[in-house]
Amino acid sequence: MVKTSRKSKIFSIVIAVALMFSMIATIPAGNTASAKDNLGLHVKGAILIDADSGKILYEKNADQALGIASMSKMMTEYILLDAINAGKIKWDQKYKVSEYAYKISQDRALSNVPLRADGEYTIRELYEAMAIYSANAATIAIAETIAGSETEFLTLMNKKAKELGLKDYHFVNATGLNNAQLQGMQPDGTPANAENKMPAKSVAKLAYHLLKDHPEVLKTSSISRKTFREGTDDAIKMDNWNFMLPGLVAEYKGVDGLKTGTTDYAGQCFTGTAKRNGTRLIAVVMHAEGPQHIARFNAARTLFDYGFGQFTTEEIVPAGHTFKSQKTVAVNDGKDSNVKIATKDAVSMMVKTSEADDYEAKLVLDKKSLNAPAKKGTVVGHVEINKKSGKDYGFIDGSVSNADVVTTATVEKASWLSLSFKKIGNFFTGLF
Repeated sequence: MVKTSRKSKIFSIVIAVALMFSMIATIPAGNTASAKDNLGLHVKGAILIDADSGKILYEKNADQALGIASMSKMMTEYILLDAINAGKIKWDQKYKVSEYAYKISQDRALSNVPLRADGEYTIRELYEAMAIYSANAATIAIAETIAGSETEFLTLMNKKAKELGLKDYHFVNATGLNNAQLQGMQPDGTPANAENKMPAKSVAKLAYHLLKDHPEVLKTSSISRKTFREGTDDAIKMDNWNFMLPGLVAEYKGVDGLKTGTTDYAGQCFTGTAKRNGTRLIAVVMHAEGPQHIARFNAARTLFDYGFGQFTTEEIVPAGHTFKSQKTVAVNDGKDSNVKIATKDAVSMMVKTSEADDYEAKLVLDKKSLNAPAKKGTVVGHVEINKKSGKDYGFIDGSVSNADVVTTATVEKASWLSLSFKKIGNFFTGLF
């Protein structure tokens, strides 16, 4: 059984001290955020979004593809949870260790839980090792279980990325390691020293959809500590690499996920999520500079403080709102020649508290007319939210959600006789 060593305890103390001093050094005068569009982050890329609406609250160099390291495992988690929900994979399903997974698992310079060459492990065990401890061999094992090989798993990663609308992504393996660390066993057709890359905006979009489609991922990502194979000779303690979780050295109230990443190329990376008072935020930090293992959490803390401290969710337009510029749309061959339209739901989003009055709603009509019969609730357009002045970052998915504009009544088709008289009337109107 592997137990926590005195060396690891000393490491935790050192990290805690480093965190204390780095936090003191980064707290601005008066504990307020710096310039409007510059939080003073020492990172190559970053983004902060509202996890509910996808509203982007802040971004810095968010469109440049950078190394993502083990944040790649969010994609592996996504594909696994899809397979679980579809019944293609079972949690209690057994995996027999491949030579590839075994050899990688024995490299303790990497984040790993050692696997036995002749061992069998459940998918749940492997998933927890991946999500909590970023175990690389466990990730390879999951990829092999789903697709037969990591090479084939790359096809699924690319397919899912395209489906989600991610941009500028580049996957060479399931783990996020540099291929040079895979002992010559990297997926077929990938370079020997390549790494996974993606812009911060695409990483945030991946996390956004992961939480939307599989919120259960937080049940595992929120576990601060767990023992792999507890009660056996192979037991090993897994401390979550997300130090912002409860009880860990960079603890931040409300944090319950999501995934860290570190390689020489990618630097310190982190996709974090936190929930306070019903509001959930997602922060992505790419290649943070500063104290080892702590810089990424300092940057995430700054982003979370900014989001929770300066933004509120405001209702921009209420449900049933009508626009003066267009109150109806025409109905062809209907008992009525037009029908009233209004917003289906209230449209709300996170905005800076000081800028709540700077936003206005604009009607975008997708259908200028309908053919009878036209049912109540037929979507004819959507609401576009515009900022009157200053910078607005938009939405991670391109537009505000729940913004449909619909018909407020049903218009039945007119009778044959009524349509005939109408056509005759139109004829004589056109004639004279």
